[in-house]
Amino acid sequence: MSNTTDAFVHESQDRFLEELKTFLRIPSISTLPEHRGDIDRAAGFVADSLRAAGLENVEIIPTAKHPLVYADWMHAPGKPTVLCYGHYDVQPPDPLELWVSPPFEPTIRDGNLYARGSADDKGQMYMHIKAVETLRAVNGTLPVNVKFLIEGEEEVGGESIAKYVAENPEKLKADVALVSDTALYAEGIPTLCIGLRGLIYTELEATGPMRDLHSGL
Repeated sequence: MSNTTDAFVHESQDRFLEELKTFLRIPSISTLPEHRGDIDRAAGFVADSLRAAGLENVEIIPTAKHPLVYADWMHAPGKPTVLCYGHYDVQPPDPLELWVSPPFEPTIRDGNLYARGSADDKGQMYMHIKAVETLRAVNGTLPVNVKFLIEGEEEVGGESIAKYVAENPEKLKADVALVSDTALYAEGIPTLCIGLRGLIYTELEATGPMRDLHSGL
């Protein structure tokens, strides 16, 4: 990172933090239908942030459930394309009595920012957007092409994004996908996760006799 980039990040630190806090105050709980308005607010916040960072072709894409947010910047001919993924939805904060501070009022303690979504995944996703903003502000350009696809159903199975990705291979074509929704080994140790296996859910139903049988049967 150049000295100029360092200086920009340092000068913008308070603004970046306040923007993230505003994002974290939106209770975009995807499992509860009564928070649908907050889901839409969060999607709008992401779209506005992408525009402010200099991304182009920003879209809020309706789906059968929660909207996707897309944006790109494709002005680095001959360079790789990075597809940045993240999600703006969060889990319910229950049980509330275990929170030291309110889950949707971001609070800094011991150098850490506490709020629902701060580490899963609003904080990491917003970091990607701010990185693009910083590089464009300092250099006027980006070293690679960039696409963003942000969803609002990660905490409820991601059905809409799975459908959208399958239907839009050319639009989403990229050389690498960047996901910052994984774990660190320990504080202060950078961790690079190079692959995710995914999950397969299976339900088995077994039908048997109404009474005990001899083990041989």
